[in-house]
Amino acid sequence: MVELARQALALAKRIQEEGPTQFVPPSAGTTPATQMVLPHSLVLGTRGYIERICYQMNGCYEKGWYDAGAVMMRRLLETLIIEAFEHNGIAHKIKNAKGDFLYLGDLIGAALTEPSWNLGRNSKGALPRLKDIGDQSAHSRRFTAHREDIDRILHDFRTVAQEFCRFRVLCG
Repeated sequence: MVELARQALALAKRIQEEGPTQFVPPSAGTTPATQMVLPHSLVLGTRGYIERICYQMNGCYEKGWYDAGAVMMRRLLETLIIEAFEHNGIAHKIKNAKGDFLYLGDLIGAALTEPSWNLGRNSKGALPRLKDIGDQSAHSRRFTAHREDIDRILHDFRTVAQEFCRFRVLCG
C-alpha cells in the first residue's frame, strides 16, 4: 500500500512538472484550420512575419477573439503599406525626422497620395474604415469587437491587402 502511494505521488509530481509543456502550443504558434479573414495564398512565400500575422489573424477569427483579430488586421495593413513603400525605394516618404515610421493614419494618408501606384477606388474608401476597427479594438477601453464588426470589413480588407501585395514583387 505504501509503495502504491509513493508511485501515485511520483506520477502526480511528473504530471505537474511535465504537463504544462505537453499542452501548450509550439512557441512559433500554429496554423489555423480556416482562412476566414484572408486566404493564406495571398501572403504565402512572402516574409515569414507577414505569413505569421496572417495565420494569427485567421486564428483569432476562428477562435472568436475578434478584438485580437482586428488588431492583427491593423498590423498586417500597416506592415503591407510599409513593405510597399520599401519595395518601391520610397520608404523615406513615410518616416519622421528621427527615421521612425509614421503612425497608421499618416501611413494611410501617404499611401492614398503616393503617385508610384494607383490605388483603386475601393481601396481608397476602405482604408479609413479598416483603420477605425483596428484602432477601436486596440485603444478603446469600452469597445469590444464582435464577429459582425469583422464580417462587415472582410471584403474591404481582402481588397486592400491584395492591392498592396500587388505593389510589391514578394506577394503572391
